[in-house]
Amino acid sequence: MSPIVQLNIGGDFYTTTLQTLKKYQGSKLFEMFNGQPKLRTDSEGRYFIDRDGKYFKYILEYLRNGQVPNQCILEVYKEALFYEIEPLVKKLEETPQIFGEQVGRKQFLARVPNYHENIEVMIRIARAEVVASRHSNVFVCIVRTDEDASKCQDALNTLDMDKESVVKFGPWKASPSIADLLDCIKVDIEDKGYKVSYMTHVADKGFRLKTYDFFYKFVFMWW
Repeated sequence: MSPIVQLNIGGDFYTTTLQTLKKYQGSKLFEMFNGQPKLRTDSEGRYFIDRDGKYFKYILEYLRNGQVPNQCILEVYKEALFYEIEPLVKKLEETPQIFGEQVGRKQFLARVPNYHENIEVMIRIARAEVVASRHSNVFVCIVRTDEDASKCQDALNTLDMDKESVVKFGPWKASPSIADLLDCIKVDIEDKGYKVSYMTHVADKGFRLKTYDFFYKFVFMWW
């Protein structure tokens, strides 16, 4: 094939060399262009890759001259993982953005039992509650220790709500606080495209308002 390669990456067009694309053996780009190309072409004969082309320029810059991007780090990291360019993946994992996400946040959340499953449960509850309403509420119980979990259950028995609809997080053995976990929950829900806020749950007990240490209300806004 020609040493000059025309690419269509998700609608963005690039021109580069075969040598650049095959720089790293074992990468997906090397496999794509090693021997007979294994890609479809568009109407102009450009090789088509169904990815977001916006960030491919950073991949090319690294392949051409070893330049590690200093912007759009998370997005470029996802592309580097897809194209399996291990040297770039390792360099990006040393950046503060990826290092903090991989080593700090993900390892913390891995110690919170059923964290990702609970996020999905919250979303299902919120969607089920939105009937002719601008928002829906989801209640969560967050505890750090086994002792707190017992206290939470006792407090749950005093609340006037469907206990089955309360999503429980914890306990966990790590230094991050309940506030840290609340922020993680909010960020991960918003990453899925939802608009959400949270607050401490305050229950109306007759003439008194009582704040519960373990309970929080997440409000999903729909319009």
